[in-house]
Amino acid sequence: MNKNLFILTVVFASLLLCGCKSKESAYKKAYEQAIAAEETAVPEEEEVVEIPVVTPLVEAPATETTVVVSKEDNESFRTEDLSVVDGDDLKSYSVVVGSFSLKANADGLTDTLRAAGYAARVAYNAERNMYRVVATSFDTRSEAIASRDELRGRYPDAWLLYRQ
Repeated sequence: MNKNLFILTVVFASLLLCGCKSKESAYKKAYEQAIAAEETAVPEEEEVVEIPVVTPLVEAPATETTVVVSKEDNESFRTEDLSVVDGDDLKSYSVVVGSFSLKANADGLTDTLRAAGYAARVAYNAERNMYRVVATSFDTRSEAIASRDELRGRYPDAWLLYRQ
């Protein structure tokens, strides 16, 4: 029984494979028809493309405008409503080197700054419940920027505060 089933399977598979085989003559016939169609095709007329004529520009002198932007104009400042808790009153521009939620931590940094020769002060932001340690305070923007740049060597997160 197994022998007959095996033979029947082999015969069936060979019929399937032979029946699907492509014939070379069919390919050759299709190729010859395509060649004949190309030779008898009528060439299409070439499309005419019109190129617009552009008149040249008349050169005219340009007016020069020089815009001077100082480094100070690009500096960003934060504005907060602060009240000084320890130290002198704040001027218009200040450099903040630390922010703490605990006053004891702010006092520690303030003592360190004072020992280094800075007139440090602690200011409280009631809205954010944060103590800001101000290392320096100035009347002019340029002095504050210079001080901030100097302090960033030791305090990389130092930022500028503007108090109206």
